[in-house]
Amino acid sequence: MRIGELAELAGTTTRALRHYESRGLLTARRAANGHREYDEADLRQVLEIRSLAAIGFALEDTRPFVECLRTGHDSGDACPASVAVYRRKLAELDELVDRLLEVRSHLRAQLDRADGVPTSPLCERRTDANADR
Repeated sequence: MRIGELAELAGTTTRALRHYESRGLLTARRAANGHREYDEADLRQVLEIRSLAAIGFALEDTRPFVECLRTGHDSGDACPASVAVYRRKLAELDELVDRLLEVRSHLRAQLDRADGVPTSPLCERRTDANADR
């Protein structure tokens, strides 16, 4: 299949496919007329890249999955290098979740403190003025 057909089947653009090729994640064969040619294996690789990118993986993080597919595995995550990327990404997410929980706790404490503070006279006047509207 040609690049336009691959792009359409994979739900991406020819520009993205050329970018994947420039990064070594996709390898096109060339027809006699110089056009890029792809097959079903290339489609699987592009779909793997896109599915991982959709859940936040950087393009370089997809490399072990693509290489795993290239070696003939049915799944891009059947190889130890892919599993290592999963573990690293999960650890990164755990750190982010922990940080978000800390921020949430801090904001909750700030809000609770703010709710317990008596309203200043200036705030009361603004509230009364708005009530008349």
